[in-house]
Amino acid sequence: MLSPLDWLLGLFSLDVGIDLGTANTLVSVRGKGIVINEPSYVAIEKKTRRPLAIGMEAKEMVGKTPSNIVAIRPLRDGVISEFEVTEAMLDYFIRKAHEQTWVPIPRPRVVVGIPSGVTEVEKRAVYDATMSAGAREAFLIEEPVAAAIGAGLPITETHGSMVVDIGGGTTEVAIFSLGGIVISRSIRVAGDEMDEDIVQYMRNKYNLLIGDRTAERAKMEIGSAYPLPEERTMTLRGRNLVTGLPEAIEVSSIELREALAGSTSIIVDTIKDALDETPPELIADLMETGICMAGGGSQLKGLTERVADEMNIKVWLANDPMTCVARGAGRILEDYDNLRRLLVGLERGSTQH
Repeated sequence: MLSPLDWLLGLFSLDVGIDLGTANTLVSVRGKGIVINEPSYVAIEKKTRRPLAIGMEAKEMVGKTPSNIVAIRPLRDGVISEFEVTEAMLDYFIRKAHEQTWVPIPRPRVVVGIPSGVTEVEKRAVYDATMSAGAREAFLIEEPVAAAIGAGLPITETHGSMVVDIGGGTTEVAIFSLGGIVISRSIRVAGDEMDEDIVQYMRNKYNLLIGDRTAERAKMEIGSAYPLPEERTMTLRGRNLVTGLPEAIEVSSIELREALAGSTSIIVDTIKDALDETPPELIADLMETGICMAGGGSQLKGLTERVADEMNIKVWLANDPMTCVARGAGRILEDYDNLRRLLVGLERGSTQH
């Protein structure tokens, strides 16, 4: 039961939708849209595990911290690996979302997106962390469902629709009809894996050790999944593993496409698998509506063309793909009575009524 104080604070708190991502956390507020889009990083003191910086500020510290401070990502593959740190991060983002309000201690209703393949224990961890971070009510929604709502797909209708949500830690593929998921696939290959591929490629081919952030920048600037109309190059700086000295090497988008081939093929094969199991009636619908790509990883150049080419079906990128899950989670609370059946219940002491 809520205490009278929590109830009172709740009256002035906002309804919040959170995309608790491995790479980025996005927060949408009812009536305002996306108010926070920051990296899911926390810098903590090693001994006390006290958070020193969260979000953008913490990401800037990655690979540059003194020995007593470490910058970590409290989520791995879309699930919580550091409970207290995740709680501190959620608390920080919930308070930050309420900065323009008069609430001294926010007590919002919160909807959080979770990967579709998670276990009961992992769901419970997200729920508990959200409640501990100050939510008065917490609801969970599967990320592909939230992404589909955020992208504006008519998932509650009989007409089939399909979404591919590529985040930092997980890729979610789901085919919907009548407000339910007919076929779903969740794999732990996504943006992070692509960065790792680039790091390994540079190490194997050029004996050059580069950091994750350099790899991520290269992926965003010249990485691709399909031949580009005009191939490009960029300079990557790191340490030569043979001489131990700094070195700069120019790489082309063709080389990066080769580096990313492993991850992109796994994602394309997963989409193929899902389509392979889809009932023929739904395939007919999908040929009309196409496949919607969402999530930050779907912005890799040429990925939509590659999927369209291999699946023989039209593929389109959602409007502002990075924010789809957070926007979809926020929409649930705006139309709670109609959309609440899309929420995920918790086994054992379920909170969904």
